[in-house]
Amino acid sequence: MGFGDIIWIFFLLAALQPMIRQRLLVMMRQRKIAEIQAKRGSRVIALVHRQETMRLLGFPIVRYIDMDDSEEVVRAIRETDPQTPIDLVLHTPGGLVLAALQIARALDRHPAKVTVMVPHLAMSGGTLIAMAADQIVISPHAVLGPIDPQVGGFPAASLIKVTVDKPIGEIDDQTLILADLGRKATQQVRKAAQELLADPLGAERAAAVAEKMTSGTWTHDYAITPEEAHELGLPVTTEMPEEVLQLLSLYPQPVRSVSTVEYLPTPPRVPERNTR
Repeated sequence: MGFGDIIWIFFLLAALQPMIRQRLLVMMRQRKIAEIQAKRGSRVIALVHRQETMRLLGFPIVRYIDMDDSEEVVRAIRETDPQTPIDLVLHTPGGLVLAALQIARALDRHPAKVTVMVPHLAMSGGTLIAMAADQIVISPHAVLGPIDPQVGGFPAASLIKVTVDKPIGEIDDQTLILADLGRKATQQVRKAAQELLADPLGAERAAAVAEKMTSGTWTHDYAITPEEAHELGLPVTTEMPEEVLQLLSLYPQPVRSVSTVEYLPTPPRVPERNTR
């Protein structure tokens, strides 16, 4: 074997390394999902999006809940035995309302117990999905978010407020159109949230929670902590299984040239004090 052959083998291995690594990650995730299913006696479905951007021709790309996700998740729910509980591991910054609603309604109609597990965050459409659960398991430092619609890049509640605070003759046509769309979108999402929450909370409480979550009380990126979610009346618990946290770690961030977070894998041991 000559030097040129060694160079070619090196480049071949370098080219195949990402595919081999990805395949190993997939196998590790499947084993971990099987482990959780066996332990909990449930069907585990993972919907995981990484919010960090990857670069393609200089433009940032962000994963979010889309129609492909709704098709896959709804298919998995449909293929699950009606008597088998579902555990949905959810990590997402949000996405399309239509796709999130399809997933939420499919979960809501599943006869057996549905648990949504949030290891880190489930914002916007992710929170809408979580509302369909019989129980929301959320890590102590994880967060949910408001579900107020966004129209044309603006909060629907803020567009509506413009039409209330300002004379209509001083508002341009585009803003009026967006405000009208925002009013309709808010009513639709609010109604959907009420329907999802009616069973665990009761009709009156569900209406109050849906109103607060959609009315623009907070900014769209407001972090709703487990404590605040509990005060709202959502069926939350912070007893997150360690296996779910391990599963999320098998969805690594896109590779960066320079890491923004670094730490030693083993924390330092605190020296024992001499009490004598």
